[in-house]
Amino acid sequence: MAGGGAGTGQWSRPLLREGLRAYGLIVAMWVRSTMTYRASFAMTAFGNFAATAFDFVAILLMFSHVDRLGGYSLPEVAFLYGAAGTAFGLADLLMGSMDRLGRRVRDGTLDTLLVRPVPVLAQIAADRFALRRLGRITQGLLVLGYALTALDIAWTPLKAAMIPMMLLSGATIFAAVFVAGAAFQFWAQDAAEVQNSFTYGGTTLLQYPPTVFAKDLVRGVTFVVPLAFVNWLPALYVMDREDPLGLPDWVAFLPPLVAAGCCALAGLAWRAGLRAYRSTGS
Repeated sequence: MAGGGAGTGQWSRPLLREGLRAYGLIVAMWVRSTMTYRASFAMTAFGNFAATAFDFVAILLMFSHVDRLGGYSLPEVAFLYGAAGTAFGLADLLMGSMDRLGRRVRDGTLDTLLVRPVPVLAQIAADRFALRRLGRITQGLLVLGYALTALDIAWTPLKAAMIPMMLLSGATIFAAVFVAGAAFQFWAQDAAEVQNSFTYGGTTLLQYPPTVFAKDLVRGVTFVVPLAFVNWLPALYVMDREDPLGLPDWVAFLPPLVAAGCCALAGLAWRAGLRAYRSTGS
């Protein structure tokens, strides 16, 4: 048994390197294809930017009638919005193609990926890599930049380090949700909308203060599907705001651990789903 465990660890690192290499090669292929038509890329990226900007326009319209939303000012809500939008944009850029898995399971094209000497997860994640999604990331970063300049934050080294940690951990959590949702489609086969409710729906939820939602919902996205660690908990620490659930301050430093745990669970779900897959036979 000890030898088997060592062997598993020995082979996991080469497999990871192989997967990352394959992912990079497939992404590079799609990027080259996209940049062949630069004007088209620029227009689609701008369209992606503009489409996501309408969400923040809706928030601006709300603040044209009220001074505070759930006790939060416009720069504070912009901070939540920018952090959630940027983190989700990174995950959507890198793993957004995972929602196509259900279609591949239904039409049998997943079989083609299974016979290739490349990890299936890398192939699906990089498939039709959409560089236009940089528009969403750019829009989120612009709103986040506005919030950081407009807020009167008592900066400390920990708070400064919290910003990149929050964005990277949040993107990893969303990426894990993409993978877990894709794994569910091995059984459901047509569950893309269920997956989107936790990814696209989750980022919309996180763009607003936790105080506007019922505490049961806040508990659910903290302890069940831990989306609150994407931006709510670290952002509240940076802004010196009290957590509505009364959690201690040290919880704001847990996003990297939560992200690692989400990745581990998503990996288990993916392997279980892949083992359960049965070809269509067509």
